[in-house]
Formats: sequence, C-alpha cells, structure tokens
Amino acid sequence: MSVLFKQVRQLIEAAEESRYSISRATGVSESSLSQFMAGTKGLSQESIEKIVAHLGYAIKVQKQRNK
Repeated sequence: MSVLFKQVRQLIEAAEESRYSISRATGVSESSLSQFMAGTKGLSQESIEKIVAHLGYAIKVQKQRNK
C-alpha cells in the first residue's frame, strides 16, 4: 500500500462526513470509494485529488533528504 493511499484513507476516516457525502461531492462512485477504503482497489490520481481537495487538503511533493 502506498504512503499516499494510506494518508488519504486516514483523511477520509477522520472526516466529519459520510463516505456517501464524499462520493456525491467529488463524483467518485460510492463503490470505488468503499473498495479503496477496504484496500481492495486503488483510485486514480484524479479521484485522489478530488477527494483530498474536497476535504480541504492539498498533495505536496517534496524532495527527500539524503541519508
């Protein structure tokens, strides 16, 4: 499981709205959202971006530090 998927699942779980509501607001099907939350299926980049933006967050990419 990718770190991004794990973080998005945590955001959805912490949201004070139902998955149904998130689905309706973002256009991501309730079925796809349920499968994503169960870890049986991923979501497209577009779907992830819609969900993250709806929940009031942004995806940020930054360079890793050298170890």
